[in-house]
Amino acid sequence: MRQVLAAWMIVDPADLPMNPRLLGKPGVGKTTLAYAAARRLQREAYIFQATVDTRPEDLLVTPVIEGEGRLRYVASPLVTAMIRGGVCILDEGNRMSEKSWASLAPLLDSRRYVESIVAGIKIKAHAGFRIVATMNDDASTFDLPEYIHSRLQPQIFIDFPERDEELAILRENLPFSDEQILSYVTDFLQLAHSADERYTVRDGINIARFALKLGEPHGESLRASILQTLGEEAMRYVARI
Repeated sequence: MRQVLAAWMIVDPADLPMNPRLLGKPGVGKTTLAYAAARRLQREAYIFQATVDTRPEDLLVTPVIEGEGRLRYVASPLVTAMIRGGVCILDEGNRMSEKSWASLAPLLDSRRYVESIVAGIKIKAHAGFRIVATMNDDASTFDLPEYIHSRLQPQIFIDFPERDEELAILRENLPFSDEQILSYVTDFLQLAHSADERYTVRDGINIARFALKLGEPHGESLRASILQTLGEEAMRYVARI
């Protein structure tokens, strides 16, 4: 998280925030980490889910026909973050085509704007706007054009987090949780990671949240939550906690 926050930092009035790219295997918690970083900045977070079908205009606005043939434009999560000074998490950006990335080039450099041909408007980013792209390190990855590659820096490689970092992410997402529950879930995840299981911090958040809702003694509720969230195979990492 510290590297993401450093990339977003402004060190001089003439400085600009950087646009970090989180790279790693599916399930290591890239999106969760980005969301936690947004919370640390106390900014609204908006997630845009990229797909192979994402068109340039999908990234910006969607025309909607209302009554009496009127047309209005609905801002995408990206544009909403730009206007409100929030954080846009461009999730699984590796699935997006070069044409769609090209439409974001002015936003990712010193110009800091996007231009909608459909709506016929240019939208400037609020000074507080930040963006981060997450990308899976797998066969679904498109090759980014060089002019986008140079705008999405720094590259931050994410592996399964160390215990302290994983616990911090759980705290960020579940500030209302008992510390004993968070510690228990973190230990469970660390044991699973050591066995190269692809249980993620997102799974951990779901386990802790469900355990809190069960309202039973911590040990019983956590074991039941792990079983019902991840299945019988996950219980091998419970017995050793």
